[in-house]
Amino acid sequence: MKDKKLARMRRALKLRKKIKKAGMNRLTIHKTLQHIYAQIISQDGTKTLASASTIQPEVKTAIKSGGNINAATLVGEKIAKKALDAGITEVAFDRSGFKYHGRVKALADAAREAGLKF
Repeated sequence: MKDKKLARMRRALKLRKKIKKAGMNRLTIHKTLQHIYAQIISQDGTKTLASASTIQPEVKTAIKSGGNINAATLVGEKIAKKALDAGITEVAFDRSGFKYHGRVKALADAAREAGLKF
């Protein structure tokens, strides 16, 4: 278990170095078994510009379970809408070391379809 988390953190650090070098706002995700969280963080990493998750009341009422692909799709749409409202059109996708499939892929695809570029 410890090795699996360590490998994920190693992947995350490598990805964050590349994003920092590019100097872009980043769309960061985090997932647990029950929920998925997404936030857009400023270039310097000091401010959260927009956020969405399955624990927010408007999302929680629209889904049956927070730990499935349907929930991730809804969170992806919400984060893209909030980002576009804040004037952010282009971000770097920081998957926090999680592999790009399942809920992570669903969130990314939904955000792209809603107009966010990365």
